[in-house]
Amino acid sequence: MDWQFAGLPLHVLLVHFVVIVVPLAALCTVLTAAWPAARRRLGIVTPLIALAALVSVPVTTEAGEWLLARVANTPLIQAHAAIGKSLLPWAFATFVVATAQWAWFRYFSEGDGRYRRLVAHRALRLAITVALAVAVLVLAAGSIVTVVQIGESGARAIWTGSFTPNPR
Repeated sequence: MDWQFAGLPLHVLLVHFVVIVVPLAALCTVLTAAWPAARRRLGIVTPLIALAALVSVPVTTEAGEWLLARVANTPLIQAHAAIGKSLLPWAFATFVVATAQWAWFRYFSEGDGRYRRLVAHRALRLAITVALAVAVLVLAAGSIVTVVQIGESGARAIWTGSFTPNPR
């Protein structure tokens, strides 16, 4: 596939979506875990945002691989590409936890509680809620830090003068 639009590599466009949607998914999962009013208002939107993040990461990575083959191979570009590949596991885990959290609050803990009887003990419900909250916090921090590291390495690769087109 030709990963460019009007002569501009799509990676530089797609990366802006990733920079917004991955932290947004993290923020929404944290809000859902910590704030019942936000949980009720966001509902299924949080896992859908996390799904958008999950889908956008490999697409952006693929566009980046296409661009990598067309620019000078420098250590800074290689570092950016290596760090860029580390975001997909964070996006995947955020999607899984956001979906599990939504299902937990919707069907087991709050909401219509149709399966609440399966987790009848209050202590067990509290333990699951806390475990989800801890997972959310770890994933939110990890995914946001990873996005910042990738962005910083990409900016360094471009703005330090080492980004030059490959003369092909």
